[in-house]
Amino acid sequence: MKNYKITVDGKTYAVSVEEVNESVGAAKDSLKNTSKEQEMLQTTQSQPARASSGIDITAPMPGTIIDVRVQAGATVKAGQVICVLEAMKMENEIVAPEDGTISEMKISKGTQVEAGELLVKI
Repeated sequence: MKNYKITVDGKTYAVSVEEVNESVGAAKDSLKNTSKEQEMLQTTQSQPARASSGIDITAPMPGTIIDVRVQAGATVKAGQVICVLEAMKMENEIVAPEDGTISEMKISKGTQVEAGELLVKI
């Protein structure tokens, strides 16, 4: 165990750090794996669920659809705004995650949606 003094914003703190008998390379690999796992988790959470017939775009939070910018049959590009969801007085643009064609619209202007509710199928 090693003891250190650390000063943060003028306050000094006594800190004890335990040394682990692990090679530096193994520790770095462990950190890389953790970062990759976190990145994969974030990517998985932010991507819409894939259905057998395409992509389901779901509401990230409860709110009201205040604008719909595409119609069924429209071709969309990745990043194109599909609709605008108002939640907690904030306007959130819902965008297409990839290029495709809108196969099904489950919303219209004024629709109240819950988190996870299907908005559009691509």
